[in-house]
Amino acid sequence: MLYLCPTPIGNLEDITYRTIRVLQEVDVIAAEDTRHSGSLLKHYGITTPMLSFHEHNEAKRSVEIANRIKNGEKIAVISDAGMPGISDPGSRLIRLMIEEELPYTVLPGSNAAVVAVVASGFPVEGYCYLGFLPTKSKARDNLLNKVYEHPGPLVIYEAPHRLKNTLLGLAEVLGDRNVVLARELTKLHETYHRGSLMELAENHDPRGEYVVVVEGYIPEALDDHQLKEALNEAMGKGMSKSDAISWVCRKYDVKKNRVYSLALMEDIDG
Repeated sequence: MLYLCPTPIGNLEDITYRTIRVLQEVDVIAAEDTRHSGSLLKHYGITTPMLSFHEHNEAKRSVEIANRIKNGEKIAVISDAGMPGISDPGSRLIRLMIEEELPYTVLPGSNAAVVAVVASGFPVEGYCYLGFLPTKSKARDNLLNKVYEHPGPLVIYEAPHRLKNTLLGLAEVLGDRNVVLARELTKLHETYHRGSLMELAENHDPRGEYVVVVEGYIPEALDDHQLKEALNEAMGKGMSKSDAISWVCRKYDVKKNRVYSLALMEDIDG
C-alpha cells in the first residue's frame, strides 16, 4: 500500500493524527530530502527508515517503490513541505500505481496554494494553480496568454530572488491586476501584501517563500458600439449570427437579450 502524506508547510503542529500514525506504521518513508524530513520525524518520535525520493531519481525510485509494494510493503511518500505531487515529486509514482493497478491513498493536509487563495479574499471558485512559472520569459508568457481570460484567481509559487521579475512579467501579459503576496505561510512571520502587480513589484522588498495570488480576469464593460464591433468581428471570422451572439455573451459577460437586440438593430446577416 502506498500513502501520500502531506507535511506541515511551516508550523509543525499542522499535521494530522492519521499522518503521524501512518508514518509510524509503514515499512519505509520515501522523502524528498531525508535530512530535512528527519527533523520532522524526530519531533514526533518517528523512527521509520527513510529513502530519498526527489526530482532527480523519481523515475527510477518510482519503479523500485512499486515493486516493493507488489511484495507487500507499506510505503509513505512525503515532500519537504505540503502535499507530494504538487510542485513536488509524486505524480509520476501515482501514474505508475494506476498503470500497475496497485493500491494507494492520498491523506488530506497542508497545502500552501489552498491557504493562500482562501486568505487572498478573491472569489476562490475556479482558481487555477500554476505552480512555479517557467524560467524562460517566452515559455512563461505563452502559459500566461493561455490563462489570460481565466475568471478564477491564478496561484503561483515563487522564490524571493525572482519575485520582482515575475510580477513585472505578469503585469506585462495580464495587465496591472490586483494581487496578494502570501509570505512565509503558517510561520512566525506570515504576512500578506495587497496591491497591484506593478505597485508591489516596485515597492516590495521580497524575503522568504511566496505564494502569488493574481485576481482572475474581469471582462471589460463594453458600450453598445463596442459590442456591435465584437459581433461584426465574430461574423467576419465565419460565425453564424447565433454563434456570434453566444460568443460575445461569453467573452464579455453580457446578457443575451442585449446582444441579440444589437444584432437585430444592425441587421447582421448570418
